[in-house]
Amino acid sequence: MGRAFEYRKARKLKRWGNMSRTFTRIGKEITIAAKAGGPDPSTNPRLRALMQNAKAANMPKDTVERAIKKATDKDSGDYKEISYEGYGPFGIAIFVEAATDNNTRTVANIRSYFNKHGGSLGTQGSLTFLFDHKSVFHIKPKEGVSMDDLELELIDYGVDEIEPDEEEIVLYGAFEEYANIQKYLEDNGFEIISSEFERIPNDLKDVTAEQRAALEKLIEKIEEDEDVQNVFHNMKEESED
Repeated sequence: MGRAFEYRKARKLKRWGNMSRTFTRIGKEITIAAKAGGPDPSTNPRLRALMQNAKAANMPKDTVERAIKKATDKDSGDYKEISYEGYGPFGIAIFVEAATDNNTRTVANIRSYFNKHGGSLGTQGSLTFLFDHKSVFHIKPKEGVSMDDLELELIDYGVDEIEPDEEEIVLYGAFEEYANIQKYLEDNGFEIISSEFERIPNDLKDVTAEQRAALEKLIEKIEEDEDVQNVFHNMKEESED
């Protein structure tokens, strides 16, 4: 199994465990996509992909429709996607992705979480070298198409890792190749279950049980913030010990 796949398996259950947080996160992404590219999924590939994610997460249809409608609502906040980077205690790198209508509020909150838990917020771009930014697609296997054939075909579209996972196939590719991979899969009749962007750490750091407990308090505090969409880190997961 590849590094990206093993990392994702270790954190998948935790990330998708809280349905209300998942719906909020996807809802914001849908609003941002609809605002940027229009409310019609047939002409907005990013919105189309996010609607697939909503379906995979069992998000109610009316919740999806409200998120799309919010993009044209003059009274709703204008969300901007922004990232924050810093170090938690014990030298663990933490990458935070947020969608906020008030960056001043959000950065103040994120900084306070780091400070109160023995970490420090760094400058934007300071941790980029520690993570690979990946496009991740979950697709249904297609009859008559082998994994080897699929891998050979998708290399030209920026896919660099393919792994079977239960009843689906997980594809990993370059962040900037997301649109090309999506277009290939749609044009060739593959069923896309969901897709996302992941920041895969280049190297995982071991921590003690006590250090893990302290770091998890910080990570959970960040994840609880209503503006936060994703949190990535390079702490080795317990299941890999």
